[in-house]
Amino acid sequence: MTTKKKQSYSISELAAEFDITTRTIRFYEEKGLLNPSRNGQSRIYSPADRTKLRLILRGKRLGLSLEESRDVIEMYDPAHDHGNKKQIQTLIDKIRDKRQQLRHQLQDIEVLLQELDDAEARLTDAIKDKAS
Repeated sequence: MTTKKKQSYSISELAAEFDITTRTIRFYEEKGLLNPSRNGQSRIYSPADRTKLRLILRGKRLGLSLEESRDVIEMYDPAHDHGNKKQIQTLIDKIRDKRQQLRHQLQDIEVLLQELDDAEARLTDAIKDKAS
């Protein structure tokens, strides 16, 4: 017996599956990242919308902006049998850029922490000098 893949999802199903709010999903829709069809007032999300949502959330966890996630998602072409090499390489490049940015921020934080330690030590010494 083969299991049929689900062909559509409600907003509440996606919210529950990804542990996010329906408001978050509507936000991504407003930004043009998701394009559900409608059945009256109800939003009907396709498997492609579900995949896009999963990629958006993955990009968020990796520290990508919504625009960066959009760029990667829009590169996807299901007609390619080559595994979307360009899309994957772009994501790798974005990950490397993000890693370098975080390393730079970490260096800046380490310098700032040292400056705070130095300032605190000088001020502590100044208090001791005034007390004696």
